[in-house]
Amino acid sequence: MKLACLQENLSGGLSVVGRAVATRTTLPITQNVLISTDEGRLKLASTNLEIAISTWIGAQIEEEGSITVPARLLTEFVNSLPAERIDLNSTDQPTILALQCARFDAKINGSDPEDFPPIPKVDSGVVVKVDATVLRDAISHVAFAAATEDSRPVLTGIKVEISADEVTFVATDGFRLAVYKGNLSEAAAEDSSFIIPAKALQEVSRLIGPQEKQIEFTVTPSQSQALFRIGGTELVTQLVQGTFPNYSQIIPPSYDTRVTVNLGEFHRATRAASIFARDVSGIVRIQVLEGEDQAPGRVSIQSRAEEVGENLGEIEAKVEGGESKIAFNSQYLSEVLGILEQGEVALETTTPSSPGVLRPVGKENYIHVIMPMFVQW
Repeated sequence: MKLACLQENLSGGLSVVGRAVATRTTLPITQNVLISTDEGRLKLASTNLEIAISTWIGAQIEEEGSITVPARLLTEFVNSLPAERIDLNSTDQPTILALQCARFDAKINGSDPEDFPPIPKVDSGVVVKVDATVLRDAISHVAFAAATEDSRPVLTGIKVEISADEVTFVATDGFRLAVYKGNLSEAAAEDSSFIIPAKALQEVSRLIGPQEKQIEFTVTPSQSQALFRIGGTELVTQLVQGTFPNYSQIIPPSYDTRVTVNLGEFHRATRAASIFARDVSGIVRIQVLEGEDQAPGRVSIQSRAEEVGENLGEIEAKVEGGESKIAFNSQYLSEVLGILEQGEVALETTTPSSPGVLRPVGKENYIHVIMPMFVQW
C-alpha cells in the first residue's frame, strides 16, 4: 500500500474510529486500527466486537493494500505532526507501516490484516430514516436512564419502536424510566421493535455533526445487527437480545397532585440539596405546599445529613390538587432536569411510595418516571 493524505484528515478519521477501539480485551488485535484502500479513498476501521466504526477520507492512492497497526500509537503520532501531507507506505515482509511528514519519519510494526476481525456488513433489512436533530435529542433524553451494569443486559439497551411514521425510544435501569417520541422522515415499510445498546447510540450521537440533516439506519431481518450511516462514516452494532420490560405499566395513569415550576429554579435547588445529600444515599425530600390567601403555591426541596448539616430551598409553583411529599435520589432528579430545555416542568405525584412523573410543559413527546425513596418524614 502506498498513498498520501492530509494530516488533519487522517487525524480526524482516527479520532472517529478510535471510539470503537477495544481497551481491555483478550484479543489484542482489536486494539488496532485497520487501514486499507477502498475505491480511491483511504478506509479506517476499528471494532471492539460489540460495535464497529468505519470511515473514509480522501487520499492519493498509488498502490492498493491494507495493514493493521496499534490505534493509540498511530493516533498519538499523527496528532503530533504538522498540518501537512503525510505519505504512508506499508510492506508485507515484514509487516510495517512507514509514515513521512515534513521532517518526521516513523515506522510502526503492524499485523496481517487477515487476522483482523471482519467488519459486519448489513445489506438488507428494515430501513429507518430520521431527522438528525430528532435522533440526537432522543438519545440525549433517554440514554442516561439505561443501566450501566450487565446484571440485566436487556436494561443496558434502548428499546426502539417503529410504528408507521413514528419512533419511540425507551430506556430504564429499574429505578427510572425515560420515554421519547418523535417522527420519522419517511414512514417505515413495516412496524418493528428492537433493542440497541445505549453505548452504541451514544456513539452515534457523537458522530452526528451539525451539517447532518438525516440519518439512515438499517436493522437486519434477524434483528441481530444495526447499521448507521452518518456522512462518510458507518457504525455497526450488535443488538441486545431479550424481552424489554412492559414500560407502559410503569407510567402512572393518573395523579393526585401536579405542580408546575420553573425548570432552572428547580434544577438549581436540586443541585444545592444534592450537596448535603451525598452522605445519606443521595436522598432529596420534596414537599408541595399550597399557597395561602391567594398566594402562589411553593415547593420545598430539602436534604439533611446528621454529620454534615441540612439544606432547604423553596421555589414558587402552580399547584393542582392537594399538598404532597415525596423523596427522590438527587442524581436521578438532577440528570433529567439537566437535559430538559429551559421553560417549565411539571411534577406529578400520588403517594410518597408511588413513582413521580416529570413532563416538560408544552411538549407531549417526553415523559420521565422516577421511583421514590422511602424516608421517615
